[in-house]
Amino acid sequence: MNVQRVAVLGGGLMGSGIAEVVAASGLPVVLREIDERAAEAARGRIETSVARAVSAGKRTQEEADALLGRISFTTSLDEIAGVDLVVEAVPEDAGLKSAVLAQVAPIVGDETIIASNTSSIPIAQLAAAVPEPTRVCGLHFFSPVPVMPLVEVVVALDTSEATVATAKAFAERIGKTAIETKDRSGFIVNMLLVPYLMAAVRMYEDGFASREDIDTGMRLGCGHPMGPLTLCDFIGLDVLYSVCDSLYEEFKEPAYAPPPLLKRMVAAGRLGRKSGRGFYDYATEREKAAA
Repeated sequence: MNVQRVAVLGGGLMGSGIAEVVAASGLPVVLREIDERAAEAARGRIETSVARAVSAGKRTQEEADALLGRISFTTSLDEIAGVDLVVEAVPEDAGLKSAVLAQVAPIVGDETIIASNTSSIPIAQLAAAVPEPTRVCGLHFFSPVPVMPLVEVVVALDTSEATVATAKAFAERIGKTAIETKDRSGFIVNMLLVPYLMAAVRMYEDGFASREDIDTGMRLGCGHPMGPLTLCDFIGLDVLYSVCDSLYEEFKEPAYAPPPLLKRMVAAGRLGRKSGRGFYDYATEREKAAA
């Protein structure tokens, strides 16, 4: 099947980014949010991102206007009827995602592919909410979506070959590189990345080294573009905590368990860049930049 029209469910950082790259490829996209306030917030995220691209010379104003014109915002699930692909990008909660997919299935066509952008939840678990699980797969994008070139195509037990082929072709159509992974919690990237990040959190928690030295060590010693604690803040500590929980639940490996410090930081609202404070204080950085 050739994907001609896309729906994105959820307009947070990931959902708005997915909608932007889909529209940038020339495809019309419907972005659905739970209420008007959330829909306007999603619109603002996309407009800000596109304006930044124009300022950087990556898009012309005409291209930006055309991109934004291909995105429609709605609060009604009925508006997604007729799309060829649905990408679910609601918060990383298995119960919520399953409920959303169960609502979507009877609205879209029988051949419509239903994909989840989950970071770690097994796709088979989510596909159980859909009457035709052969059309369900994972499409795991990486943040920031307009910049990161990778998409993991997650193949569940019942995912058909036709669904996989269409998902890969779609990823390539929107300018991404697709890699295929079996349906295990964490897939490829997070299964490898999370133990590394949690080792850094434990090292900092134990007072073994300062946050700056941990990050500098990995940047200059291993050539990483950013240190692990900076990366944790960038991803979002709440997202990481959910991924850790999912990985530990599936494999019971101590390396996947979220350290106590991470749990307390999430409880305190220190979620990283998006909240202004995580392992580093970004509110202070913004104040300095504005001065």
